[in-house]
Amino acid sequence: MDLKLKIWRQSGPDAKGEFREYPIQNISKDSSFLEMMDVLNEQLVSKGEEPVAFDHDCREGICGMCSLFINGRPHGPDDAITTCQLHMRKFHDGETVTIEPWRAKPFPIIKDLMVDRSAFDEIIQAGGFVSVSTGGVPDANAIPIKKANADLAMDAAACIGCGACVAACKNASAMLFVSAKVSQFALLPQGRVEAKERVERMVAKMDDIGFGNCTNTYACEAECPKEISVANIARMNREFFAAKVC
Repeated sequence: MDLKLKIWRQSGPDAKGEFREYPIQNISKDSSFLEMMDVLNEQLVSKGEEPVAFDHDCREGICGMCSLFINGRPHGPDDAITTCQLHMRKFHDGETVTIEPWRAKPFPIIKDLMVDRSAFDEIIQAGGFVSVSTGGVPDANAIPIKKANADLAMDAAACIGCGACVAACKNASAMLFVSAKVSQFALLPQGRVEAKERVERMVAKMDDIGFGNCTNTYACEAECPKEISVANIARMNREFFAAKVC
């Protein structure tokens, strides 16, 4: 299949960016989107041109590094996937494919399609540690946990911190990400010891960095590759209000 790629190019954080168009031919429908980008970069290098900078690591849908905004959707035109799991069969021969980086003030562009998502790391660090025994491995049944809570905690912990929720939100809100990280600990007894301080610090850091507020459009849940539920946002709000009252 032949495509026209409309890609955002920006040489650095303070440089002026622009869209540039690149034709690409004979792309297999069975190849992944990132493999197609690899082919493009090989062609650019062979011509003596600067390759397109984009993030990737595992290419297995685990790390969340492959953060691209494709044809108006985070991670592209498919559901519950990361960009590296997107295949070219989702596009049509002759189609123009627009590729952009995440658009959010707390995610400044490093170069081309790469953004600095260390803001998420700052939020995690603000949450602090979890008080657990550092001795030998405890028995699996030493701390009884309701299965429903364990399942919800595991669902929340599935968040890979890719930032698709921020990219999808009209307010660039990080509440789905923060609420998932709050929930994965708040639902378990091991995480209750620092629960009050954790939610207060993480929410404060989120606000300080400059993420927007949630207006319940559910765009974050719709575009999350791990299908994290917005129910976590409600849980985080309850945790936050309780921490402020108590």
